[in-house]
Amino acid sequence: MRALVCRSLGDPTLPFSQDSPLFIDVDQPHPQLPSASHVRVRVRAVSLNYATFLSVLGQYQERPPLPFVPGSDFAGIVEEVGADVTSVRIGDAVCGVGDVGSFAEEHVLEANKVFLVPDGCDLVATAGLPVAFGTSHLAITHRARLRPGQVLLVLGAAGGVGLAAVQIGKVCGAIVIAAARGKEKAELLKSVGADLVVDPSDGSLIKSVQSFLKGKKLRGVDVLYDPVGGKLFKDSLKVVNWGAQVLIIGFTSGEIPSIPANIALVKNLTVHGIYWGSYFKNQPSILRDSMNELLLWLSKGLIAVHISHKFPLSQANKAFAAISQRKVLGKVLIMLDEQEESRRSRL
Repeated sequence: MRALVCRSLGDPTLPFSQDSPLFIDVDQPHPQLPSASHVRVRVRAVSLNYATFLSVLGQYQERPPLPFVPGSDFAGIVEEVGADVTSVRIGDAVCGVGDVGSFAEEHVLEANKVFLVPDGCDLVATAGLPVAFGTSHLAITHRARLRPGQVLLVLGAAGGVGLAAVQIGKVCGAIVIAAARGKEKAELLKSVGADLVVDPSDGSLIKSVQSFLKGKKLRGVDVLYDPVGGKLFKDSLKVVNWGAQVLIIGFTSGEIPSIPANIALVKNLTVHGIYWGSYFKNQPSILRDSMNELLLWLSKGLIAVHISHKFPLSQANKAFAAISQRKVLGKVLIMLDEQEESRRSRL
């Protein structure tokens, strides 16, 4: 079985060699079911997240022992089920998420971490659903409880979680302001319903948002969604409303900001830290309900997983490079069935 293996911590964008942190092991043993509550999935596609990039660098909050097969969310076909599993059957199309291990042709994990993909949905695209859309859905609907007519400001809006947040905000009936750099990203965000797109690189984010709010006779931003951190987050606090909900998703800028306590006090802010994966341990029923609603929305066409790049497993380092160089609009996928993907591209 082929699998991408991390044998040492380091730069995942380096070409594969005897010294590179990542290499493709063509003789990886086939995984066995460790218990009656596990399933084995033949993986079709794996989503590449920024957290995976950090994990290989050794900079993520969870550090699996070396060597390990990286990867979290994926999509594929169930090949084997444990004796106690009733939620899925052999042959079912599923998407799912594990702590590590999905960058392999076969993946074994607990049955409660896989989700049935509705008929009519693109199975490959659902590989990009669990982490990005799951994080955004839980943050916006469960934690912030976004209501119709409220204002949602999404930072880093053209990335995986940001693009998901914009779409979820529109499904919830919100007025959505999206922050992203460049014309191409702006066009994509407008196509998924963003009411205003602002480019923070020209320094006009605050004035543009304030002008938009004034024109709509709105007092401020009700929910701030931030996967970026740094200066952009600090600036955005200037436009949040009294009683606003602040959602801390991540720090792709590399800078972890501080929230001045006096601002939180004066504006009556509620600050939420969102670590989606921890819901599996602490509140799994909420996570499953969230995923089931997202898959229903996907089947109805209310949301869509935008695929920015697809790479075969043999070019996984190039996929990591696309993430690190900020060349991504939406999701990056690693295709495990390279022969099938090559055939489809010729049709």
